[in-house]
Amino acid sequence: MARVVELRRHTEADGDVLTPNGVQAAVVIGTRLEAGYDVLISSGAQRATQSLACMLAGLGRRLECGVTVDPTFRSEVEERWFAAAKKGGGGLESFKAADPGLVEEEARRFGDGVRRVFQSLPEGGRALIVGHSPMHEVAVYGLTGEIVPPIRKGGAVIVVEAEGTLRVEPVV
Repeated sequence: MARVVELRRHTEADGDVLTPNGVQAAVVIGTRLEAGYDVLISSGAQRATQSLACMLAGLGRRLECGVTVDPTFRSEVEERWFAAAKKGGGGLESFKAADPGLVEEEARRFGDGVRRVFQSLPEGGRALIVGHSPMHEVAVYGLTGEIVPPIRKGGAVIVVEAEGTLRVEPVV
């Protein structure tokens, strides 16, 4: 039976607080989420936690697992990411060209974080992690070696572990 980790980016924010459009978008996203989550994680940034709360409001179902704040899913070197973005533009390939050490270090860190989440899930379990771009893309890279396109605000990527193999699935 497969385990699933959904890495979802927070919705539109002004600083660290969701805009009214961001709140509305997160609630709408919640109406489309699958309800069977065993683990819910926020990076700890207010915009991520607020997005997760609004998504759960949209979901409209009680979940017994509660929300965990895990700063593993928030970069400790944001200024390096901003500098790399200025040099390279956007997308993981450009970040790798601008600061390959940053990408490799963060890929290990975030990939290990997602591995721990997979290990915590029961067979058939599902987790939702709400955080940031490019951290989620780097996590996928660290976990699978696959480069995924930048995740739009409110967007997501799903990683499925089945029979010891990982695969990345787009969210439609």
